[in-house]
Amino acid sequence: MKNMHDVTIEFPVHFTRGAAGRKEVSVGVEPAAPPVEAGRVPRVARLMALAIRCVELVRMGEVESHADLARLGQVTRARISQIMDLLCLAPDIQEELLFLPRVERERDAVSEHELRAVCAVSDWREQRRRRRQLAGAGSGRCSAPEKSSQMP
Repeated sequence: MKNMHDVTIEFPVHFTRGAAGRKEVSVGVEPAAPPVEAGRVPRVARLMALAIRCVELVRMGEVESHADLARLGQVTRARISQIMDLLCLAPDIQEELLFLPRVERERDAVSEHELRAVCAVSDWREQRRRRRQLAGAGSGRCSAPEKSSQMP
């Protein structure tokens, strides 16, 4: 039997992560999680973000060189160079790559291999022209090349 002086108060609480991952109690109903978008982030968008992060690590002195990045990422120095070459793109092209729409089932709209020809040019106007050409050519992709019925 309960004592007449015992009082029970009930209210909703939930746990959140605070500083340094410490659990904190918050009063109220737990907020609904934001909906997760369908599909995946295109590969070139992830590589562009990686290149930006890598150059920041070098600038801040957390990593000494691109060779150290290659060792940390367990890739070749040549591969790091390919990824870092994305930073040579015009800023508006970099932004476009970072905000490419998610891909559900189809191929990525832009491939890294195609972008290498754009990265190879130092003039940003020429890069934009080549990027527009790629965007126009990318809409008609097919899975296999057509065979000619004529003999060579």
